[in-house]
Amino acid sequence: MLKVKVFIFNPVQENTYVLYNEEGKAVIIDPGCYFKEEQDTLAGFINNESLVPVQLLNTHCHLDHVFGNNWVYETYQTPLHIHPQEAPMLQMAPVSGEKWGLPFTNYSGPLNFLQEGDTVQIGNDALKVIFTPGHSPASICFYCEAQGFIIGGDVLFRESIGRTDLPGGNHETLLNSIRTKLFVLPDEVKVYPGHGITTTIGYEKRNNPFLQ
Repeated sequence: MLKVKVFIFNPVQENTYVLYNEEGKAVIIDPGCYFKEEQDTLAGFINNESLVPVQLLNTHCHLDHVFGNNWVYETYQTPLHIHPQEAPMLQMAPVSGEKWGLPFTNYSGPLNFLQEGDTVQIGNDALKVIFTPGHSPASICFYCEAQGFIIGGDVLFRESIGRTDLPGGNHETLLNSIRTKLFVLPDEVKVYPGHGITTTIGYEKRNNPFLQ
């Protein structure tokens, strides 16, 4: 069974997730750790829980979700997994960082690509990859069907949705992704977003003003 640990990192207040199980295996999703203190916080948790990171995943490659990719790779030797259409966004991230006044060392290790329907295996636990473009060209979500939760990146928030005014964003595409890929999931599925507090599929169906 997977446990979910969230850290709020960097000036953009991004949610970084560590998913781990009783076997001590872990995946790190969207490491937004920008400052050394944030890196130390993430490493301290992993050390204290005696975890072995086995994969590094990005829901998408906007800068606030990739600040810590290179540090995670160098520390734990975990190559990055993304959707192939997000690779250009990853390459652009340092330029965005300079514009935001947040320069950083970008990931330079090997890339592994994930497609819709792929399964990310964490020991005996599994995450299904769901393709949800719109906020970025090729955002993906990680769905744990067995436990009824999804790591959603910046696709769906509590009573809100991801912005679509950034390069590669498209408002109608995002709404279609939510309606056809996420709102078909059971109402009780918990959504862990890229920013802000958790919500559920059912709550957003009833209350999200962008999707009424």
